[in-house]
Amino acid sequence: MSNSKVSMKLLIDTKEKRVLFAEAGKDCIDFLFHLLSLPVATVISLLKAHGMVGSLPNLYQSLESLNDTYILPDQKKDTYLKPMPTVSSSSVPLLALTGAGKSQKKFYRCGSCFGYVSDERGATCPSCFLDMSSNITYVAPPAAKSSSEGVGLVKGVVTYMVMDDLMIKPMSTISSITMLNKFNIKEVGALEEKVVTLGMTEAVKLLKTSLQSKKVLTDVFF
Repeated sequence: MSNSKVSMKLLIDTKEKRVLFAEAGKDCIDFLFHLLSLPVATVISLLKAHGMVGSLPNLYQSLESLNDTYILPDQKKDTYLKPMPTVSSSSVPLLALTGAGKSQKKFYRCGSCFGYVSDERGATCPSCFLDMSSNITYVAPPAAKSSSEGVGLVKGVVTYMVMDDLMIKPMSTISSITMLNKFNIKEVGALEEKVVTLGMTEAVKLLKTSLQSKKVLTDVFF
């Protein structure tokens, strides 16, 4: 999926200054659920420049700063600092969130043999005993389509309701009326619709706010 932005339609209570809920399509819901698959290190690397609270950023920085002298020869810091996501990023919008749209795999071969590859630069070729230092670019296979719905996680035949606290469920007329009753909305004229777009900046802000607030949509967009 090539989309770099997704959108949702907010229903805002202008009197109480809060987002009641949002209407969102498949692309947006796929992205929100994709947040659950992000490795902790990826979340830290995204948020450490945005004032992430707690001590995990210190743990990340400690490993990032640790000299390679102290790392076992068969281990790599990037395995922990830049782990691969558990969900194929090619099936999820806002790929820039993880950077996984670009290959993170690197392989090497020697200059004369073609039967061996290594993921460690400088390894010894078992055939000619030369250093394996010639870079080979890894090409990922195309994302498989499991159905006519295409890629991603959820189906696109319905509109979804996203609550202020990121609770998500399929949307219907009844569910919308139920929500308005739940919020005790008496003045329909105080309600306002607003379409918002999520790019990289908004996505990172949403991720950070979701770790700190129960009013995510209100805090991010209102």
